[in-house]
Amino acid sequence: MKITVLISRLLLGALYLVFGLDYFLHFIPYQPPLHPGAAGVFKAGLVAAGYFYPMQKTIQVLGGLSLLINRYAPLSAVVLFPISLNVFLFHTLLAPEAWQMGAILLLPNLLLGWGYWKYYKSMFIQKAAA
Repeated sequence: MKITVLISRLLLGALYLVFGLDYFLHFIPYQPPLHPGAAGVFKAGLVAAGYFYPMQKTIQVLGGLSLLINRYAPLSAVVLFPISLNVFLFHTLLAPEAWQMGAILLLPNLLLGWGYWKYYKSMFIQKAAA
């Protein structure tokens, strides 16, 4: 399990750091795809909001760095999980031609959740005392 957590942490950290930084620095030469239908409408709405992508990419950079240097890694895995899940759902439901990208992000995030369960289990209390 130790090796699984290490590989998942480094893979997820590297992916989020690289793609988060690319948003700000534009060092990966590619043309973003124009998504038809609901996928295009969804993406256009996020872009039109103005704040969403800069906020998301900042979280990705900080979370990726945290995972790579192994500081606050369980917290970063939890913070990055909704992004991983949304990428997975977007690429499986709205733009299924690239479903692999969603799986590549979601799988290591789920493995980190499993590996870091001892840090998370105290959050799953049915009724907290005041």
